[in-house]
Amino acid sequence: MIYQFNFRDVFAQFDTLVDGALLTLLLSVVTMAIGLVIGIAGALARSWGVHPLRLLTAAYVEAIRNTPLLIQLFIVFFGLPSAGLRLDAGTAAVVALSVNLGAYAIEIIRAGIQAIHKSQVEAGLALGLSRLQVFRYVVLFPALKVIYPALASQFILLMLATSIVSQISATELFHMASILQSRTFRDFEVYIVTAGMYLAMALTFRLIFALIHRAVFRR
Repeated sequence: MIYQFNFRDVFAQFDTLVDGALLTLLLSVVTMAIGLVIGIAGALARSWGVHPLRLLTAAYVEAIRNTPLLIQLFIVFFGLPSAGLRLDAGTAAVVALSVNLGAYAIEIIRAGIQAIHKSQVEAGLALGLSRLQVFRYVVLFPALKVIYPALASQFILLMLATSIVSQISATELFHMASILQSRTFRDFEVYIVTAGMYLAMALTFRLIFALIHRAVFRR
């Protein structure tokens, strides 16, 4: 039996996929920004925080990195309402993805901080800078330069992982693809086009991150 591909019905409703892709991009950008902030704050806490704060941050990292993202998403969307906090699908998606990305970003950024020689930190402290000022002016930029490729790769993986929020009916690309498939019954065609859109977005992010690296770290 030879399968006859027919993309006509898919492209006739292509705007459905475009709407989903736009939400995927929005989720990705917002989550990347929040996750980066969590990563920097958590790396600072794990590196230079007081002992209880280090333990708390380490527990957060281990708990998130060793449990499935889907469970984390369900806890936020289905579990929090039991505690009196109800979030819509979009907000729950941002919260769960940010918390997940933050845990990985903490370890990536912490590795960059540890790559900075202690003599540079000691020199900053000897000049009268506070620990926060040393972190901001002496450590952070060189550390980000070291771990930028790994962090950029994690951001792209996060963009691809947004497909999982379709499980709570967030109307991102994969969810809209499922709707289109139910309308057209063209499974191969719908998911081939959807895969192509994810590939295009991933390559676009790679290009953007490469341009940022050239503009910021190669000056």
